[in-house]
Amino acid sequence: MRILVTGGAGFIGSDLVRSLTRDGCGISVVDKLNYAGDLRRLEEARDRINFYQLDITDEKGLREVFEKEKPEVVVHYAAETHVDRSILDPDVFVKANVIGTLNLLKLSLKHGVRKFVHISTDEVYGELPLDSESKFTEDSPLQPNSPYSASKTSAEMLVRSFVETYDLPAVIVRASNAYGPWQYPEKLIPLSIARLLSDEKISVYGTGQNVRTWLFVEDFTEAVLKIIEKGEKGEIYNVGSAEEKKNIEVVRKLLELLDKSEDFIEFVPDRPGHDLRYAVDTTKIERELGWRAKVDFEEGMRRTVEWYLDNRDWLFEKKKEVETFVNQLRKEFERWASR
Repeated sequence: MRILVTGGAGFIGSDLVRSLTRDGCGISVVDKLNYAGDLRRLEEARDRINFYQLDITDEKGLREVFEKEKPEVVVHYAAETHVDRSILDPDVFVKANVIGTLNLLKLSLKHGVRKFVHISTDEVYGELPLDSESKFTEDSPLQPNSPYSASKTSAEMLVRSFVETYDLPAVIVRASNAYGPWQYPEKLIPLSIARLLSDEKISVYGTGQNVRTWLFVEDFTEAVLKIIEKGEKGEIYNVGSAEEKKNIEVVRKLLELLDKSEDFIEFVPDRPGHDLRYAVDTTKIERELGWRAKVDFEEGMRRTVEWYLDNRDWLFEKKKEVETFVNQLRKEFERWASR
């Protein structure tokens, strides 16, 4: 089977690529290699993939890849994903996440792709109350609250339209917050690890009460593999775990694992439109495809911290890149908070 993975040099996409190459599949990878992409994530698979450094908004370049590789399955991870960056520069997110997805849909239709797996996010649902035990199902209304989640919602609507209008065999995956090895340190867990290893304080938005469901990256990959194998045309699958944690709980777990005191926590002004809680009901994928998250939060966090301890050079290199942006972001949020 020929599989094309977009964003395959990213944190989550590369985990799928490594898994697929171990299984002997023919893999093509398209990745822009922007700040969050890194070919080192693919070193173990490099001689078993065809790699194309390409922006998915480049329709001509994508057309050449499709003509050469003739993929039977497309797994579409490539996206701008960081909510904070979308607040500062929403145009980039609309271009990549909407126009890029449209290009891939058109080419997948033209070339008779047998399955198009679109990787989306639970953030398209909006937020849930903190004092509720409810969870989003695949039928919950979409109410995105950030430019990022709005761009992903728009992309989903395009995918749906290609299923309904053109009978494209596409599937949508709405996933919880992923974490694990190789994650770029603009996100909470790897940035906090990098700062603690540098004896610097961790920045926590507001009072750290926002709740997320944490999904270990290998579990995410297993879900996508199940969807490639058995996912039905036009269906949507929530992918998540039972591991709901407040941000402050995540930070305290890192302090425990790295033997640091709570003096290293620094509360900063909250970002605009910060959703309170995400939680997805995974009954559908468990019942229909037989998938369930296996790695609990304790094991996942331990394995994540151990990986970054063993790969400090990579972590600190990336930390240098991201700190300038984080400082800029913090100034902007402080300015908005004072209005």
